[in-house]
Amino acid sequence: MSRMIAIAGTNLELVERGAGRPLLFLHAGEGLAPERPWLELLAARYRVIAPWHPGWGNSPLIDGMGVVDDLAYLYLDLAAELGLQDAVLVGADFGGWIAAEITVRSTARFRQLVLIDPLGVKFVGREERDIADMHAMTQAEYLERAWADPAKAEIDFTRLPDSELAMIVRAREAFALYGWKPYMHNPRLKRWLHRIDRPTLLLWGEADRIVTPAYGENWRQAIPNARLELIADAGHFPHWEQPQAFIEKLAAFVDRNE
Repeated sequence: MSRMIAIAGTNLELVERGAGRPLLFLHAGEGLAPERPWLELLAARYRVIAPWHPGWGNSPLIDGMGVVDDLAYLYLDLAAELGLQDAVLVGADFGGWIAAEITVRSTARFRQLVLIDPLGVKFVGREERDIADMHAMTQAEYLERAWADPAKAEIDFTRLPDSELAMIVRAREAFALYGWKPYMHNPRLKRWLHRIDRPTLLLWGEADRIVTPAYGENWRQAIPNARLELIADAGHFPHWEQPQAFIEKLAAFVDRNE
């Protein structure tokens, strides 16, 4: 089910599933994609709380809030409003960037951190690119880079209702707003990754060519005691492309670090 919640002067659409240990899931730039099986598999083990970011779903964009720092504070307020304690914080792609911004500020309400192919940090030099320019690609090029099996990602946009197409366009505009300049990273974030003081799992699609496993290794080295695990036959969205392997690795990590 989903509901709207008033928080920090705005409204967020929350998708909630399951029961038990709370797990706050921050979605990718592509959105939640709740029609894929990952969400129900996750909810079979945890109480999943998955907000649609401002500009995605039915969550409105917030005037004057155009940097990821703002989203970090917004979700810290959300965690406080929901009374989360010892929660698992999970972020994918753009949501992984937000999750890192949250945990360099405060880990008080979280027991573990799981980052799935996150964006958000530039490790190489100014003239080098370690995050592929998704907005400069054709759809076919993007799918080839983002998926191990691009056929799993194909969408017939001609069959979608206008309301759903409008939500896709809004989400792409919001994604560009938050990550346009500098492109998909915060130049200050790398300096503070050492502040993440919770057990951290980096889950990476082995075939990801948006941010490669080598980029994931840089994250592992930057976060104290972080662990990097690859998921075979998966690209940039392993929770969508290989949901069972994703759940098994996440659950093993969470159970091991209780």
